[in-house]
Amino acid sequence: MRALVTGGAGFIGSHLVDRLVARGDEVVVVDDLSSGVIGFIQDHIDSGNIIFHQVDITDIESLKPTMTGVDMVFHLAANPDIRLGTRVTDTDLRQGTIATYNLLEIPAIRKPEVRLYATGIIRISRHPQAIGQILWCFSHGLWIGSSFMLVTCLGLIFHHLFAVWHGDRRLKAKFGDGFEELRRTTSVFPFLAVIDGRQKLQWNEFLRPSQLGICIAVGVFWWSHRFISDASEAFLSFHLPELLR
Repeated sequence: MRALVTGGAGFIGSHLVDRLVARGDEVVVVDDLSSGVIGFIQDHIDSGNIIFHQVDITDIESLKPTMTGVDMVFHLAANPDIRLGTRVTDTDLRQGTIATYNLLEIPAIRKPEVRLYATGIIRISRHPQAIGQILWCFSHGLWIGSSFMLVTCLGLIFHHLFAVWHGDRRLKAKFGDGFEELRRTTSVFPFLAVIDGRQKLQWNEFLRPSQLGICIAVGVFWWSHRFISDASEAFLSFHLPELLR
């Protein structure tokens, strides 16, 4: 991944640069050195680990070339001197609002390309959202069991099956052989590509704080399902007109 770090020669920015380099990212640092210290990142510059541009990010034309091929942006450039903002009153406007606008405007103008990824959850299923929604339909259809719920779930299932087919069709049209290679090494049905050896799970892609938080949230929601009926009955037992008086 190619990462752009604005304010990368500052105290916080340079520590982020250290982390990105350590994990193997291609790093581009943009800093006008008005408050940054080149010595914080000099070792990375000398070793060729990063590309450094001394650029004022309030100048959109100077900023544009630095964003070529960038996959992600860490925007840390800002005015660290409160006293300067009181003397030069447009400092925070330029270095905060206008600089951020430039960083958002350039990708919008260039219309970045959609990319294909074959890591993380894609190793398990090429269409994880559709699979999750289909499983939701099955579980709620069995749980509630009403005719309305069954009809609704069938409609949602066919909707997501169509999305899987049409999504693959559009990706094939856009990426051609690149998507065919992805389709060859992945599966729609969960874990099928892992079972037949086309994929191998990389646990470091899953054992992250964000995924742990999702697992905890799902567990809490699953545990709280037992209280839905009691909560519904308690709500319906209220005399709403009296409650609103």
